[in-house]
Formats: sequence, structure tokens, C-alpha cells
Amino acid sequence: MSHLGVADPRVVGLGHVGTLVAPSWLSRRLEDGEHGEVVRAFVLARETFIEGARIDMGRLASRLGVDRTSLFRWVGNRDALLSEVLWSLAVPTLEQADAATRGVAGPPRVADFLTHFVRDLNTAPYFRGFLQREPARALRLLTTKESEIQRRYVAVVETLVREELGEQPFGRSVDAHDLAYLLVRISESFTYADLINGDRPSAERARAAFELVLRP
Repeated sequence: MSHLGVADPRVVGLGHVGTLVAPSWLSRRLEDGEHGEVVRAFVLARETFIEGARIDMGRLASRLGVDRTSLFRWVGNRDALLSEVLWSLAVPTLEQADAATRGVAGPPRVADFLTHFVRDLNTAPYFRGFLQREPARALRLLTTKESEIQRRYVAVVETLVREELGEQPFGRSVDAHDLAYLLVRISESFTYADLINGDRPSAERARAAFELVLRP
């Protein structure tokens, strides 16, 4: 497993599926072993994020001893870097959810996995801090159709749904991909509730919604 939290093709845990299915230009550069300066910039950016500080491209370039042009050439724009940082932190969280739910199967495992992930996001100070600092950017990077993070999250959940429920869950007309997308939207609704409608994020309410949708 990559220490960066991005996909290592030699070890494919459930959390890494998303990066393999939807690799980005930056994730490829991080994994190819040929761009040490990219890894250095990424690690510093991620450390900054975990510390609860805003990733500022000018300040990051200064700390790396390069100009902004070089930094943009290494990692792309701020949105691309932020997206990769966010996903790199999601991967180990997804892996933990995968490991924690190995003792159950079928719909309960899918619901447990998703609830575990929502709860971890809702209780991660650095993640909640980002949502509060940059709510509009966070929603755009995390929940829109342009979002690499959402696309990767859907890929992870789709893999889990196929493993536990098959290609045509419950014999209904909704296939594994469509069900995964629906479950991800539910997950987002209860993770970003404060940004979407001023409500309280809640893993417990998310679980109730997952179980309702996953009822045979």
C-alpha cells in the first residue's frame, strides 16, 4: 500500500479501487516513482491540510523553495492538488471501514461500511475544518459531477455492492452502478448536511437511510 494513500497496483484494497478506476494526472505522477519533487510537494500539502491550515499555493511554493510556476507544473492547480489530498485521506478511511465490516455480509455489510465512513468523516477535525473554511469549494470538489472524489467514491461503493449484492441487487431494475450512486448521494447528504441545508451531519441518520434503501 502506498504511504501516500494513493493506489498501488500491487495491493488493491477496497479503498484503493477508486484511484485505479479513475486515476488522475496527479495520481499517476505520484505513483510512477519518477517525480520526487511532486511527491515532496504533495506530502507537504497534505501535512498542511491535516494541521488544519489552508493550502496556499504561493506559501507552499515558498516552503518548497520554488516559484509558483514550477509548483503548478508539478501538481497542477489548487483544485487538482486539494482533490488528491482529500482522496489520499479518504483511502485509509475506506480501508478501515472495509476491515471493520469483514465480519458481516450482504446488505448489512454495505450499510455498516458506508456508516463507518460517514462517521469517520464527520469526526475528523481537519476535514470538518476544511468544510467550514471553504464550503463552496468543498461541495464543488466533493459532490458535483466534475468531482474526481465523487467518481472514485462511487467506484468503491459499486465494487462493494457487486461483491455483496451482485450486478442486479435484489433482482430490481436498478443495477449495481445506479445503486452505488444513490448510496453515495445519501452518504454526501448526511456528511455535508450543514453546508447543504444547515442541518446536523449524522452517521446514525445516514445508517437509517442506507438500511431503508438496502431493504430487500
